[in-house]
Amino acid sequence: MAPRLSDRCSLRRSIAKRRHLRPFLYLSISFFLSLLFLHLTSLLLRRANSLGRRCYPLSPPLSFPQPKIAMVTISDESKQSEIYYPGGWKRRSFVGVRDAVWGNKRMYAERMGYDFVDGTELVDRSRPPNWSKILAVRSSLRVYDWVFWNDADTVITNLDVSLERILFGLIVHGDVNSTPDLVVTEDLNGVNSGVFFIRKSDWSERFLEKWWDQTSFIQFGSTKSGDNAALRHLIDSLPNEELQLHVLISPMQCLFNSYPWFPSWKSLYRLLVSPQKTWQGVYSDGDFIVHLAGLDDKRGWALKLLQEV
Repeated sequence: MAPRLSDRCSLRRSIAKRRHLRPFLYLSISFFLSLLFLHLTSLLLRRANSLGRRCYPLSPPLSFPQPKIAMVTISDESKQSEIYYPGGWKRRSFVGVRDAVWGNKRMYAERMGYDFVDGTELVDRSRPPNWSKILAVRSSLRVYDWVFWNDADTVITNLDVSLERILFGLIVHGDVNSTPDLVVTEDLNGVNSGVFFIRKSDWSERFLEKWWDQTSFIQFGSTKSGDNAALRHLIDSLPNEELQLHVLISPMQCLFNSYPWFPSWKSLYRLLVSPQKTWQGVYSDGDFIVHLAGLDDKRGWALKLLQEV
């Protein structure tokens, strides 16, 4: 017996409805798989060191020179350092970061025999606070052989790793009175100014002066203050011979400037664009220091890391 007209119409509507829902179903499945991929990737990257990644030089020197080293940083929690999303939500605020991480850094410095220098009093209010790292570093280089600059939003996560091990694992000749003068890391965007070593020398003094003079890069009201862009510009502008002699870029960012990887579309994009850079820089258990650059809840992230270590 042939189906009635009403039954055929009902069947057609049912088929049409399923076809209409099919794209939504595919989209939902794709979204779920993407979230699962992000979560699994996060777990995998967090275990990068146990999976064979080597941040530290394979053959560290048996003994280290003992230069006079200062750990230098500043912290600015004024309104000038705050950036807002539309609607008034604070973005990348440093409020509370000082109280969260200063004890961690002082404890590490005391344990290793370094001086911890808080250069906050040198902050120049005519520029975004990040620029004042140049002033703080210049001031300390007058009395120290090396300065280890670390942004306020960094956390020491391995208290057993000395600065000498990092520095002279890279500078294999071990001569504290010889070049290179500037030791940095780089990420997907290039050289990063958040964490670096710099040696007391005439070249370093001139370089810091040139860096400070890059006023065309100064930015207000943005998550980027311009100091990092100015540093990249200066390094890119160096003649090749001078670059090779005075600047050393660590082959592994995770040696002293790791960053936390967390599930997000931005993180996924960076992973797909440059998986090698991601692998070289992402924070894993055992890394020396974590840099919370680009994160909004810096205090929350810092407290979470401190609880873990």
